[in-house]
Amino acid sequence: GGVPPAVDLVLGAAAGCLACVLTNPLEVVKTRLQLQGELQPPGTYPRPYRGVLRAVGAVCRADGLRGLQKGLAAGLLYQGLMNGVRFYCYSLAEDAGWTCYPGGTVAAGAVAGAVGAVVGSPAYLVKTHLQAQTLSAVAVGHQHNHENISAAFRTIYKQHGVAGLWRGVSGAVPRVAVGSAAQLATFTSAKDWVCEHQWFREGSWAAVLAGGMVSGVAVAVTMTPFDVISTRLYNQPVEADGTGKLYRGFLDCILQISSKEGLLGLYKGIGAVYLRLGPHTVLSLFFWDELRKM
Repeated sequence: GGVPPAVDLVLGAAAGCLACVLTNPLEVVKTRLQLQGELQPPGTYPRPYRGVLRAVGAVCRADGLRGLQKGLAAGLLYQGLMNGVRFYCYSLAEDAGWTCYPGGTVAAGAVAGAVGAVVGSPAYLVKTHLQAQTLSAVAVGHQHNHENISAAFRTIYKQHGVAGLWRGVSGAVPRVAVGSAAQLATFTSAKDWVCEHQWFREGSWAAVLAGGMVSGVAVAVTMTPFDVISTRLYNQPVEADGTGKLYRGFLDCILQISSKEGLLGLYKGIGAVYLRLGPHTVLSLFFWDELRKM
């Protein structure tokens, strides 16, 4: 409260970046798990990544400890753009009094998230490409083989123009809209619920973290299918005209995954999604709140 929306844009970007540094390793693991066995029936493909902890070990063996921070620069760019715009739009909604209406928090969170997703989509595209890249022995999904973040942007722009930088945005908008709405709508109520049941003292770090982890359940269940679809659309190989070789769009991606991998294919990597969501929710909102106070 009392912070202008323009300031919230900067503070939200800074908060998202600080949280990203600590949670990016789980983003790498999540991306690999979601691309593993792409469009193949369960049990018919090798699984170099088995669960979150084993996947962490597999990444370290293939790429070293630095492999857990693959795509960090693109991730920081994405978090800065997406969260800056998201918190800015949400702050505007607060100032306009829209969040005071029934369902206003959910609606404002969804709209703010959707706008942030569009703005940050090119950075998320490059982040996904870089995080998927690894040795051929443990590679999953299409390998784009970019040298670094700047080379990735140059290659995509050179081959497919400005439109190519926003390829996959149809999966990103519902992903962030659903996740943002669920996060902003459940985090405070989950934290209060934990305190009401006297699990932790109100206002303590433990209560905030527990609230974030409880809220993370709802967010993970609702967001993971959209997260899988978004990862697949971003990472798929494309034709010379920019059309996807595997998926024609959002709905086609859902249908193909469901028919070939089963409905559980839409929940690949949910463990990594959940383990990332709680700390990332707590850290980003904590940093945002503390920066606002300062």
